[in-house]
Amino acid sequence: MTTTIQWLERADVFEAEGRALDAIDELSDANRSLHDPEIERRLVRLRHAAYRDIRRQPGPSRWPLIEPGEALDGGAPPVIEAHELTQQTLSTGIRKHGGIHVRRLVPEPQVERLVTGIDHAIAGYDAYAEDARARSPWFEPFVPDSEYAAAVKRKRKWVRDSSGVWTADSPRLLADLSDTLNAVGLGAAINAYFGERPVLSVNKCTLRRVSLDTTNADWHQDGAFLGDGIRSVNVWMSLSHCGVDAPGLDVVPARLDHIVETGTQGATFPWAVGPGVIERLADEVAPVARPVFEPGDVLVFDDLFLHRTAVDASMARDRYAIETWFFAPSAYPAGQIPLVF
Repeated sequence: MTTTIQWLERADVFEAEGRALDAIDELSDANRSLHDPEIERRLVRLRHAAYRDIRRQPGPSRWPLIEPGEALDGGAPPVIEAHELTQQTLSTGIRKHGGIHVRRLVPEPQVERLVTGIDHAIAGYDAYAEDARARSPWFEPFVPDSEYAAAVKRKRKWVRDSSGVWTADSPRLLADLSDTLNAVGLGAAINAYFGERPVLSVNKCTLRRVSLDTTNADWHQDGAFLGDGIRSVNVWMSLSHCGVDAPGLDVVPARLDHIVETGTQGATFPWAVGPGVIERLADEVAPVARPVFEPGDVLVFDDLFLHRTAVDASMARDRYAIETWFFAPSAYPAGQIPLVF
C-alpha cells in the first residue's frame, strides 16, 4: 500500500519534471480514499503552480466550442433534471437563456458533507482570526505566489465579512468540491465547453453561509469586474432550501450579450446596476425571476448574467451555497488568482 509520504514524493518528482498537472490528477485519485490533510494541502499549492504549465488554445478560436441546441423549455431560467445535463444543454442554457438550473445535481449525502465542511471552514477562519497559529484541514490560509500576496491579505477579510470563506482556504473542501463537480459531470462538460482544462479563481470561489442581513444585494454582472473577452462558467451550488425562507438569487433570466450600464438610475455603487435599468430590462428583455432552489440544485451561468442576492423580511434561515467560477486559461481575466481545476 502506497503511503502518504510516497504519494507526496511522487508528486515532487512530477512537479520537478514539469508535470504538475499529472501530480494533481494522481494525488486527487489517491485522496479520494485517504482524505489526508497533507495531500489536500499539497493539492492547493499544486493547483496554483500548475497554471504556468497548462495548455492554452493558440490564437483566436471558434467560440463556443459546443454549439447551443434548440431553446430549452421549462422555466426562466430553464430547469432540467440531473440526468439531462450534457455538454450541449450547458452551452444552450448559457448561450440562449443566460443560465440553466439543474435540479438535485449533487446527491444528498454529499450536500450534507459540504454543509458540515462550510461550518468547519468558517469556524476555522474565526479561530485563525483570534490566533494565527490555528490550522486545520478545514482552514489553512492559501499562500499564493508573491505577485498575488497583497491582494490575498486585503481581500480575505472582506470575503469573511460578506458571509463567506474562500474555497482555497479550505484544503479539504476544495478537494471534496472538485471530486463532487467531476462526479456529477460538470467538470467534463465545462472542459468541453471551453476546449481547455478549466482554471478557477481564488478570488471568486467562495463557501457561503448567508443570513438575512447580508449587504451584498446589489444587481450586477460579474463581467463588469472581470473585463472583456473572457470565457467563464459560474457554478452556483445551493446546499439548502433557498429563495423562500432563506436568501436566494434574483435574476434577469435572459441571454444578454453586453455589460449593461452601471452606476445610474438609483445604483448604490458605480459597479451596480440601478433599479431603473432593471425595470427597463424587465419590460424589454425578461421579467425578474426568483428561482426556488433545493439542496443540491445548481445554477450555471457566465459573466454576462444579471443577478443579485435575494432577501426579504420574511426570510429567517441561513443560506448555504458554494460559488465556483471557471475560466478558459487562454482568456483568463487579469487580477484573478489561478487554481487549475
